[in-house]
Amino acid sequence: MAAPDSPAIAARGVGRVFGNFVAVSNLDLEVLAGEVFGLLGANGAGKTTAIRMLCGTLSPSSGSVRVAGIDMVANPGQARAHIGYVTQRFTLYGDLSARENLELQAGLYGMAGERLQRRLHWALERLELGPVADERAARLPLGFQRRLAVAAALLHEPRVLFLDEPTSGIDPLARQQLWELVYELAEAGVGVLVTTHYMDEALFCDRLALMDRGEVIATGTPQSLRSLPLATPLVELRTAHDAAMTGWLATRPEVLEVLPRAGRLRVRLHSGATTPAFIAAALDEAARRGLGTLDAQPGEAGLEDVFVSLLESHQVAS
Repeated sequence: MAAPDSPAIAARGVGRVFGNFVAVSNLDLEVLAGEVFGLLGANGAGKTTAIRMLCGTLSPSSGSVRVAGIDMVANPGQARAHIGYVTQRFTLYGDLSARENLELQAGLYGMAGERLQRRLHWALERLELGPVADERAARLPLGFQRRLAVAAALLHEPRVLFLDEPTSGIDPLARQQLWELVYELAEAGVGVLVTTHYMDEALFCDRLALMDRGEVIATGTPQSLRSLPLATPLVELRTAHDAAMTGWLATRPEVLEVLPRAGRLRVRLHSGATTPAFIAAALDEAARRGLGTLDAQPGEAGLEDVFVSLLESHQVAS
């Protein structure tokens, strides 16, 4: 029996190897009850392999996994009884209606009687599936298929919920509704692990882990990660003559990348470049060319800027 204060998910030294390919290496991860934890990374970073090991659909090559306080390797069936898992792809039965899919999933969890009816009613109402309850699942729009998958994962009231890219391809309103449900579940004490590559969604999480090439390379709250120093300094410029300034920037050896954004030029500098020296050079050039007043200042790093910097540093080091 799990202790009441056990982490929802605890992974120690978890790895997975396919032949000579290391998909996940030495994964250490802890998700608390009532916490929304985001696992971020580009496609191929190892997120899906990691989540499959954590929820027991793939055996790890090394390490240990405990979910809801239960050893996933030693007691997978017992652990899965406390898990809800929504995969990237729709895996329910397309030939069955939404209601029939939910009834089938409930039966797999041994649900019957009053509890079954109560949870079916909750799922159809909370996920707004009532109008399509008798439609074949294969004919449902993607947004409704995603709602149905979430409803099926939550029927048995799991203590831990895994969401693998849950909002990929769905409209903004459906994304907002799904995140509202995630917060509702977390407030009720459910531990939620969500994988995503959307930076705006990362800000919705209590804590984050960034994966690259099968490894976690940074962990923390969104605020703490944003405060990390950038390996590549960032400068923001504003001028009435962006084309002329962009032409000059293209000649500068310290400039790594120029990103027009919201009426400004966000300039990423190579590692080792000094922001004050670059700003001074930009001001001198604007004055020399008669470009008028140039607003130049150190850029405020967003989460995406930090992640790009971390990924580039990790890839250079490895």
